[in-house]
Amino acid sequence: MLNKYARAFFTRVLTPFAAFLLRKGVTPDTVTLVGTAGVVAGALIFYPMGQFFWGTVVITLFVFSDLVDGNMARQMGRSSRWGAFLDSTLDRVADGAVFGGLAMWYAGDGDNLTLCAVTIFCLASGQVVSYTKARGEAIGLPVNVNGLVERSERLVITLVLCGLSGFHRTFGVPGIQWLLPIALWVVAVGSLITLIQRVVTVRREAAEADAAQLADQGSGA
Repeated sequence: MLNKYARAFFTRVLTPFAAFLLRKGVTPDTVTLVGTAGVVAGALIFYPMGQFFWGTVVITLFVFSDLVDGNMARQMGRSSRWGAFLDSTLDRVADGAVFGGLAMWYAGDGDNLTLCAVTIFCLASGQVVSYTKARGEAIGLPVNVNGLVERSERLVITLVLCGLSGFHRTFGVPGIQWLLPIALWVVAVGSLITLIQRVVTVRREAAEADAAQLADQGSGA
């Protein structure tokens, strides 16, 4: 959902910056690696300490690298399989760091094993949601479904509400500390629904593909 509109908007906004980096000799792969390193550092340094606001600020500064590197590749007229593989792989690393950092907080000073478990579920379900699409496509199925909560939605919901929740600890703003738990529950439920949607879609498409194959074999005989 967010992919369709927000991604197009930010791609236009970041195009001049991408062009500037190309003029300076920076490669898309370098942007991908630096962006992932920044997200991982922001998540695993700040979040376990409960510094949700500053952690989110750091992560947000680097998370846009996911749009910049692709923009640079398009401007170069060179989209490679390696670049797509690297980008997708490091996206999973970044996601794992974000939810891993939050899980470390709830397992430590946050002292809430229920929310720690919810956060771990968000981490695992996000990885599996991505895997179902990749695996379905690998066996030749289109997987024509986006689902309720994709990666963009997971990140936006988590980072926005996590950052706002950080105002409570950093600036003493009362009454908003529950925004992060709300975000985690929403992402957990949304990811579960998305996973079910994709599994059901793959099952239907697989049955249709198998039936079509049998029909072709029958007609060939």
